[in-house]
Amino acid sequence: MKLCILGGGGFRTPYVYQALLRDTGSPRVDEVALYDVDEVRLHAMVAILRELAAEFPDAPVLKPTTSLPEAVEGSDYVFAALRVGGLEGRRCDEHVALELNVLGQETTGPGGLSYAIRTVPVMVEAARVIRDLAPNAYVMNFTNPAGIITEAMQTVLGDRVLGICDTPSGLGRRVAGLMGLDHTRVQMDYVGLNHLGWMRRVMYDGRDLLPELLADDEKLGLMEEGHVFGLDWIRSLGSIPNEYLYYYYFNRDAVRTIIDSGATRGDFLARSQNDFYARATAAGDGVADLWRQTVERRSASYMAEAKGGTQDEPTHTREREADPAHQGYAGVALGVMAAISRNERQTMILNVRNQGTIKGLPDDAVVEVPTMVDANGVHPLSTTQPDLHQLGLMSQVKDVERHTIAAALTGSKDEALKAFALHPLVDSVNVARGLLAGYIDRIPEVAAVLTR
Repeated sequence: MKLCILGGGGFRTPYVYQALLRDTGSPRVDEVALYDVDEVRLHAMVAILRELAAEFPDAPVLKPTTSLPEAVEGSDYVFAALRVGGLEGRRCDEHVALELNVLGQETTGPGGLSYAIRTVPVMVEAARVIRDLAPNAYVMNFTNPAGIITEAMQTVLGDRVLGICDTPSGLGRRVAGLMGLDHTRVQMDYVGLNHLGWMRRVMYDGRDLLPELLADDEKLGLMEEGHVFGLDWIRSLGSIPNEYLYYYYFNRDAVRTIIDSGATRGDFLARSQNDFYARATAAGDGVADLWRQTVERRSASYMAEAKGGTQDEPTHTREREADPAHQGYAGVALGVMAAISRNERQTMILNVRNQGTIKGLPDDAVVEVPTMVDANGVHPLSTTQPDLHQLGLMSQVKDVERHTIAAALTGSKDEALKAFALHPLVDSVNVARGLLAGYIDRIPEVAAVLTR
């Protein structure tokens, strides 16, 4: 089978390749096309992957290329992980918002909308290439904001596009670990949008473990979510919120902390990744170890502002990405591949078309819910309807996402203004006008899209 990775020079590519190296099932991926427009990053990534594959005589063949059609043609699966505008675009996403005292974050709030506006046209064009050159391929989208990008790509490819996020799956795995149980037997009742959801039940052999967990100060306190939200707030909700809901429930605190810290996540990643690629280009043997060291520092500072630290001085260790047992995003995506290509039926939390799963949202809206995957494709499972506060927030954010997609596909500044103004973390038309003007002025890729 052929796997194409769009954005193959990106940092998560080695996770995918390591999982492929250890895959002993049949059929398996024997060719990996790495597409990236940055030849320096692509060259460095190939060097890392070849080091990782040194002890595997049957390693999938690597085919790096800067040609999108060449990468896509004949693919059975496509992983999409592009960053339009690069890390400088991300820095602008953050700082334009923060200068207006609004949250500057990659996926949550106005920064995510700016990122989506410049990314949607690129990903929709990629979807057209996939439709023409690999019409039977399934696309697993990692590109953020994952829900918006997945929904936009589905206008071309339908249900063959699904969004991948490891946060909900990792949450279930960690709960099982705290309770001393086999995570493969855990089923989660989870509902939401990407980076905006709630785990409402954790089922194990017909028993809901969540009440027991919520009542246990020690276990709940060991969870990242306990540290981020506080035990009392989680118990008040009666569910465990996705960690990104910190930016909604503690919005003013988050904005102030990021401003006071003097460095955003984008600032940190720009420094660390630029340093990494410069060193990787000059390195000989040991480039894979250099990648591992950089990833450890990157993971340690993830959402540092929510955990009492800063990007430069994190106070809480994040272990999920470093865990070889599941490989984060890669583990979820490869689980989907195995379920489809080998009919190894699995239930995972994915970003898929609603299809009536959540009443009150359009059928073609992308939602993040438990989904059964097999050789016949992806099938969202029926679920208990969300509470009013959950549905209200989901509805408002989904409407914002749709205005964002419309702005990206039509070039309409009016649609973009609606998206910014209606976002619950902006809540001011005047601030929205400032955001729109700032992004057009400082991010060329946004200015190129919003032309009318």
